[in-house]
Amino acid sequence: MTQVTAMFVMFILYGVLPAAGIYLGYRGIKKLSAPKMLEYEAMPQLGYIPEKSLPDDVKIALTQINTKGEKLSLIYGDTNNDGKIDDKDTVNETYIMIQNLMDRHIPQAVADYRRLHDLDGARVDTTKIKNSNVTGKEALLEVLETINSQFDDLLNASYHQDGQKLLVTNRYLQQRFDNPTQDNDVQVLQTTRLDKEHDKSTQDTTI
Repeated sequence: MTQVTAMFVMFILYGVLPAAGIYLGYRGIKKLSAPKMLEYEAMPQLGYIPEKSLPDDVKIALTQINTKGEKLSLIYGDTNNDGKIDDKDTVNETYIMIQNLMDRHIPQAVADYRRLHDLDGARVDTTKIKNSNVTGKEALLEVLETINSQFDDLLNASYHQDGQKLLVTNRYLQQRFDNPTQDNDVQVLQTTRLDKEHDKSTQDTTI
């Protein structure tokens, strides 16, 4: 082994490897000690907030809203039923309202609460806001409860709307195929009428 090779090996063993170990160890410790952040797929704007900075009941409400918001975004955003929301879908007012709630109003409400908490952590949970009967924490929970209830109403409306479409389809099929003994001319006329009624009923429930 030449002197140059030996010096190179010594440099690797006693210079590069220890430095790399120290750097990787620092990165690992920093990652482990870093606070865990909120993770909500439907509300990525909250991803910068440490989990420990919010009370458990607030995080529970946010989790419920996130789950319902994901469902509603697909229901009202995926208008062509291809399993994704893209430029091929038709944007409607309900979808825009849902996105505004999750992208703007909820993050803003959480940010307002955190500012109150930064001013006085104990006070935000105990002191009533002037001209009200709620604390800062209770005010945030009321905002989240209002949104949660609205999302429940939208999910219920979607359930009954799709259920009505199934009932209309079933009535249409029963009336069309349960009368095989009618004269052909009469059956053709009735089938045409039923087809039109079914199409109209489906359009009405979709609207």
